[in-house]
Amino acid sequence: MTFHVERIDHVVLRVRDPAGMVRFYEQALGFKVERRLDRIGLVLMRAGASLLDLIAAERAEGPPNMDHLCFRVEPFDRDAIAARLAPFDISVGETVERYGAEGNGPSVYFNDPEGNQIELKGPSSSDVVR
Repeated sequence: MTFHVERIDHVVLRVRDPAGMVRFYEQALGFKVERRLDRIGLVLMRAGASLLDLIAAERAEGPPNMDHLCFRVEPFDRDAIAARLAPFDISVGETVERYGAEGNGPSVYFNDPEGNQIELKGPSSSDVVR
């Protein structure tokens, strides 16, 4: 029997301030809390077809084990993204063309309140979807 990977199901971030990070992802990016497992300090947040899980934990010292986390957004409107992040004192970098799952498209980068680098990527500039 064969199988193929279709998409990212979920990503888990270790966070020092779970309540603050939930507020950020709800208010800045529109994620919704889907489930809480208070027994282990885990909050599962809906991000379109995927989940972002936030677990209460100290992060290890040393280099991070993840470079960045990318969320696909539609439509891609840099001004709207910047305006939505401004109340959190977060500014986005310049818009750059990056290759992703659907091909080349516009992206912006910023750091969330705990320093995780986040990329918001728009639709492909070509009609090719892999």
